[in-house]
Amino acid sequence: MQNFPGVGVSPGRIIGTIRQMPAPLADPPAGEMLASGISAEEATLALQAAAKDVQSQLRERAAGASADAKAVLEATALMAADPMLIKAAIKLIKTGTSAERAVWEAAEAVVAMLVNLGGYMAERATDVLDVRARIVASLRGVPAPGIPTSEEPFILVAEDLAPADTATLDPTIVIALVTAGGGPQSHTAIIARSLGLPAVVAAAGVDTLPDGTEVYVDGAAGTIATEPGDDERAAAVAWAANASTLAVFDGAGTTADGHLVPLLANVGGAKDAIKAAAAGAQGVGLLRTEFCFLERETEPSHDEQVEAYRGVFDAFPGKKVVVRTLDAGADKPLPFLTDATEPNPALGVRGYRTDMSSPGVLERQLAAIAAAAEGTTADVWVMAPMISTPDEAARFASLCSAAGLKTPGVMVEVPSAAVTSESILREVAFASLGTNDLTQYTMAADRQLGPLAALNNPWQPAVLQLVRLTVAGSIAEGGGKPVGVCGEAAADPALAVVLVGLGVATLSMTARSLAAVGAVLATVTLKEAQEIATLALRATSPAQARELAREKLPILAELGL
Repeated sequence: MQNFPGVGVSPGRIIGTIRQMPAPLADPPAGEMLASGISAEEATLALQAAAKDVQSQLRERAAGASADAKAVLEATALMAADPMLIKAAIKLIKTGTSAERAVWEAAEAVVAMLVNLGGYMAERATDVLDVRARIVASLRGVPAPGIPTSEEPFILVAEDLAPADTATLDPTIVIALVTAGGGPQSHTAIIARSLGLPAVVAAAGVDTLPDGTEVYVDGAAGTIATEPGDDERAAAVAWAANASTLAVFDGAGTTADGHLVPLLANVGGAKDAIKAAAAGAQGVGLLRTEFCFLERETEPSHDEQVEAYRGVFDAFPGKKVVVRTLDAGADKPLPFLTDATEPNPALGVRGYRTDMSSPGVLERQLAAIAAAAEGTTADVWVMAPMISTPDEAARFASLCSAAGLKTPGVMVEVPSAAVTSESILREVAFASLGTNDLTQYTMAADRQLGPLAALNNPWQPAVLQLVRLTVAGSIAEGGGKPVGVCGEAAADPALAVVLVGLGVATLSMTARSLAAVGAVLATVTLKEAQEIATLALRATSPAQARELAREKLPILAELGL
């Protein structure tokens, strides 16, 4: 038996045979010139047609995808027609270079620029390489690279997966995901959670296993093992038996002693919201409004925004819906709002800060949210991302008030917001911890990078201390202003218990995680959760914090979580 330890990002115990992602498309030969009889003009037209064909294919796939997948595919589609890429390729074609080689070299230059910029811009390099391969495939008239086709279910293994691939997985065929690279907040991880697929990332060496190898994947423990034995097979059978328990949420988030912890859903639009409501979500803890802004050269109109938001409000009549204002910038650039040339966009003008460089967009969005709320019974709350100071919180609250929105709040993603939460909460009605960004900013670790996966872990004691400080600030301010969590940490049943023990009032997650979190919370009292949280806070490493918490939660092993 060979073991490949990684980072578990989506629970599940599965045994199956693997299929490796196929090798990347072969490079067009260096120095390849235009074929005899093909003019530069004809090659240019062919390149432009191929780029449009790729963009069209990606948009078609986006149209039928979930919100998370839709955003990924739309961002990749934008890259397919990126003027910088296409113009650079055309310039090479005019020197006699073949269209395939021209786009290949042009993409190399764009990737080098993005990597040098670092941070979130470096993440876009994967999109460029994916688009490049698709354009070359279109020029050659061959199928685009992607997930292997199969009539039999398999475990997909890769060095890493391109965003456009992870966004269109068929969970009836691909039964688990394993990557040698990537991080806990990579596209692979996020899509795996939304599809409910067991997944492990950053498992070095697993991409060397031959197709057809039978493996055991434990998405909670973060391990992959070849030649599974009786224990592994029993664990997989037990997981399958518990699948029905973990698939249905009764709509009542509560601890064993009756302490209420509303379990909410993270959604990207009306389609997501309808599914979340059907899954029993007690409201929406995060509506990602940027989905109606993506793939646009101009700001959406007032009516377009109203329609997008109202569909979500209508799905949750009488229940809380927390709307996050536009979180543009960094990995979500918008041509009419953000500056793609920023040297470090993760620390640049993103989220609430875009109102400084492009005033008016935020106020118009708030007006649309208020208009969408009229005539619905949803309890609409609104929060701004990337708030760093009490002054920013106060100004956002005043903008909400001017728009007629009564419940303003802030995202706590920046450590300064956690440390000064008492002052910030004097200005607003609530706070929601975005643990994905809070973790990467606290640990100074890009959340997409596999080599930094150990640092980029919400179990980090430093991150847990900032959660504690945020709640302490609320208590010091008067205690009546709730602190929730809407980051991926809320979807980890063990960590959910710790968060509740730290005083977090609500948990918001992908709808597929509701049942598992609800089942585990129901087995502990509030006092027990507080004791488990104390143990985690005293840990000196994320592994120790997680182990100490899990030791006190035997239900996790029983359910395969």
